[in-house]
Amino acid sequence: MFFRLSSWELALILLAVVLGATALGLVLGRYLRHHSEHLREPFGVLQAALLGLVGLVLAFGLALAVGRYESRRAAVVDDANAIGTTYLRAETLQEPIRTKSLRLLVRYTDTSIRLSNAIPGSAASREAVADGSELQRRLWALAARALADAPQASAPRLYVETLNEMIDMQTVRVAGLNNRVPGPVLAVEVVGAAVALCMLAFLVSLLGRGMLTVLLAAALVTLLLLVTFDLDRPTRGLIRVPDVPLTSLRASMALPPAATGPGVP
Repeated sequence: MFFRLSSWELALILLAVVLGATALGLVLGRYLRHHSEHLREPFGVLQAALLGLVGLVLAFGLALAVGRYESRRAAVVDDANAIGTTYLRAETLQEPIRTKSLRLLVRYTDTSIRLSNAIPGSAASREAVADGSELQRRLWALAARALADAPQASAPRLYVETLNEMIDMQTVRVAGLNNRVPGPVLAVEVVGAAVALCMLAFLVSLLGRGMLTVLLAAALVTLLLLVTFDLDRPTRGLIRVPDVPLTSLRASMALPPAATGPGVP
């Protein structure tokens, strides 16, 4: 549910929920201020326990989001390394397989960059995955021909090994992009934060103390929720998974191949 929203929609909803709950607590506390002697102690204990629990839930959700973000970043680096190694080993193949494979690997790199910029689960993402799978089949067919033409040569065998790793990396990347923090966890964070801040605002208003601290706490919790959600949105928001390793690799492919294949002058 949360992942389908745009960044602005998500920010407005979180701000409305948290600040709305805080305002509700302030109003209720002011309305029941004449009962402060009876309500102060039980609500103080409840509010302290609830804030501690919500703090643990927020920390848990943030840890989940950071872990998934780091996994996605590592997957991009591993994917770029696998493609780069495959490209280098393709340079050692016999012609015409060498040239055909190099061209397909350039296109495959472009597809991987498209996948980095597409929203997971969208039509653009599915199209990028389908194009990558088709290029993988064509590259594998060429690799099989290279093995058949030179069954005793080491270059085709090394190339096939790295090509297989490159194909596996697409599965890892797609799974990582779709591996998001479970929706129920995010919902518990939002609801728990709203209830805890409502209780805090109620207690502060009940005691007739300053409201600035409650508003600052509400703003801080909202910011923490936004960061947690943003980390789990790899292609949207302010915190994105960088595709620099792939774009740098693609730029290097514009240069002439570093090695010539067997029999190529």
